[in-house]
Amino acid sequence: MRYRRQRMQDLFREEISEIIQREIRDPGLGFITILDVKLSEDLKYAKILYSVYGSDEEKQKTVEALKRARGYIKHLLGKRVQLRLMPEITWEIDTQQDKIDKIEKILEDLSHAPEG
Repeated sequence: MRYRRQRMQDLFREEISEIIQREIRDPGLGFITILDVKLSEDLKYAKILYSVYGSDEEKQKTVEALKRARGYIKHLLGKRVQLRLMPEITWEIDTQQDKIDKIEKILEDLSHAPEG
C-alpha cells in the first residue's frame, strides 16, 4: 500500500503541474512550481506543496487563484487519474526558499561588513 501511495503522489504531482501549466488561465496565477504531494493513508486528502517565485503580492494572488481553481483542478484530475474518490485538495506554500534567501542575504551583508 505504501508503494501505491508513493506512485499516486508522484502521479498527482505530475498531473497537477501539467494542469496548472496548460489548463488554468487565471491571470492571478504566478510562476508556480509543484514541489510535492502528500496523500493521506486512506487517499482521501491531498496536500499540495508548492513554491511561487515573485513578490509577496504575487504570492498572495497565486494563493487566491489556487483556491479559486481547486474544484476545477480536482475535476480535471479525476478525468486523468482513475480513483473511486478524488482526494480533497489543500494547498500549502513552501517558505523554505524565502528562508534560504534571507540567510544568504545576511551572510552576504556580513561578508561586506567592515571589520573592527
